[in-house]
Parts: sequence; structure tokens; C-alpha cells
Amino acid sequence: MPDSAVQILRPDASKFRVGVIGLGNAGYTHMKAFSKHPQTILAAIAGKEIDRLPILAQEFDVATTAGDWQTLVEDPTIDIISIATPNSLHHPIALAALSAGKHVFCEKPLSITADQAEEMVSTAKANNRILEVAFNYRRREDIGMARELVSSGKLGRIYHSRVSWKRRAGIPGLKSWFTSATLAGGGAAIDLGPHILDSLLHMLGEPKVVAVSAVMHGELGRAGYGGMDTTVQMAGTSGLFEVEDLCSALLRLDDGSSVALEITWASHAVDDEDISFELLGVDSGLRIFIPRYASEDTLTLFGDEGGEHYLRRPKVTSTGEGHLAVINEFIDRAVSGELNALSGDYALHRSKIMDALYSSAKAGREVTL
Repeated sequence: MPDSAVQILRPDASKFRVGVIGLGNAGYTHMKAFSKHPQTILAAIAGKEIDRLPILAQEFDVATTAGDWQTLVEDPTIDIISIATPNSLHHPIALAALSAGKHVFCEKPLSITADQAEEMVSTAKANNRILEVAFNYRRREDIGMARELVSSGKLGRIYHSRVSWKRRAGIPGLKSWFTSATLAGGGAAIDLGPHILDSLLHMLGEPKVVAVSAVMHGELGRAGYGGMDTTVQMAGTSGLFEVEDLCSALLRLDDGSSVALEITWASHAVDDEDISFELLGVDSGLRIFIPRYASEDTLTLFGDEGGEHYLRRPKVTSTGEGHLAVINEFIDRAVSGELNALSGDYALHRSKIMDALYSSAKAGREVTL
């Protein structure tokens, strides 16, 4: 076993026993993914939605349920804690789990502040535990192909990128924790930003963001407009929206390139919902356009050949199994005993970018990381 390896499976166990904390959409996705892996057992689930516990326990054949997260963290038979709670709980649950000898799979963002994220990463390293974040979008096949094109040098030096996630009416939950500054840590930027920034930096080969200039607005959400399940004005909700529904920013990278970022939970500018990446290279460029979570015909290449412009659409299909893919990688590396990149460092950099976005918007000027 290599020097950096760590034995994470208990000597008396044949499979990793997983406890999932959080019973919402993210938690359900984690449950499905862990229940499919041949080397994991979904052993326990916990959440405040007591009425959902028996339903999910029956669906996934889970032996242990709890209304609090501490029960799972303190259970000595649990090897891995999967966190799918409101953002503000990621930090305390992860610290407790890592300190108790568990390995942690955490929904994005790693935490609501970079300081908290740094403490989580430090705790994982101090306890020789694995910390991974559910950045599932980077596992899309179109993003993987784009990464290969960039690393091969086919595009030449990438000098500018544009990335966006735009929704017509996609605020996840007016009146919910998503629109609480205390529970979520922010709005559209901290909800959607980690995914698209992680995917972009992954495609570009992990350059570092060194400066950010951002603006944020929350006009539609404060007016009660833009909830995911409605496109009409909702009375009585204007005081329950404490975060932003739009973030626009310019990012400077350490390789001299730049990124234009735009994220909207709600806007009078798109038909439904779309995600877009544009990479501008010296030799050629590419665009990934994902309307309504499309899986095919999303990647386009632009360039010149023989003095003529060309436009090509490589055949690539994205399966939509991103969570399963990242969990498979997490478990496979755990089985090997190799920590590798699972200490959370790259997720920490994403948290620092989030901090910079909010600091810049508040200060009204560019801030450096």
C-alpha cells in the first residue's frame, strides 16, 4: 500500500456502510447512487422530515433511521457519511464525522464560507480521512470530451471563456432554506455557481482564479416571482427572499485568461433553462449548450481549415449518471486505500471563489483571492 494510502474499511466488514443525512432531492440522489454500488450498503438515513423516513427506508431497505444527524455520526458501524442537508449544516456534520473516523461525501457547496471549508479540509487531512464533494456535472461526457480537446492542445491557448446557467423561473424554493441567507449562505451564485465553475476549471486543467469582479441582484425573488413551480406573482413572499437571483462576474485566472460568468435563478430572458460553456482558443473554440438538461447534440467545435470556417458537432451522449460516477470514483479510490485528490482541496478553491463573488458584489469593486 502506498505511503499516502489509508485503510478505510473496518477489518470486520466486507462492504462500506453508508449513512445519508438529508431526505430532499439531493439526499434521494445520494441514496440511489450508494445503493447501486456493489461495495456499499445503504445502512442508515437521517432527516427532519419524519414522515419520509419510513417511506425511504422501505424503498431502499434501510435498517436504521433517525431524526437527527448525530445518531449516524456517532454510530461506530457507519464507515461513510453522505451529507445532503441545507448548506449551513455541511460544516458541523463534516467536522463531527471526520473527527469520528468517518469518510465524508458532501453535496456542493463544501460549505457556506471558505474559512469553514478550509477547516473541513484540514480536519480531513489531520484525521487521514477522505473528503469528497458531489461535483457531478464535470462527469458529463460532453464536458469530458471538452477537457480532452483542451488538454490535447487542439484549441490552442484558451484566452477567454464564457459560462452561464440561466433559468426562466427556477428559484428552488421561495420560503424555503434556499432563500435564507443564514441557511443557504447565498442564492443563485452559491447554488448553481459551484457546479459550472467546477466544470469549467476542470475543462481548463485547473487554473486558479486570482481576482473577481461581481454584481448581484435580487429584484425578482424579492417581488415573489420566479419560484420553480410557478411563473406568476406570489403574494406575501417579498420579505422571505434574503439572497440574490442573479450574479454576473468577470474572473481573472492565473494563466492570464479570463472568464465571464452569469447565473440567474429567474429572468425574463430565457425560455426555460439552459447551461452554456464557451471556450475561446487561439486556434479554435468550442461551445457546450445544454438546454433543459439535454443529453445529445450539446457540443459544437468552431475553427478554420484550409482558409474556410468550419462548425462540427461531435457525436457525444451524456448519460445523466453524474452522481453515480462520482460516487463510484470515491468508493474505488477508497477500496484502493489511496487518498489521491479526495482531500477536498479543489472544492476549497471553489469555496474561495464563492467568497470572492459575494465580497466583490458587496464592496462594489474587484477583489483578489
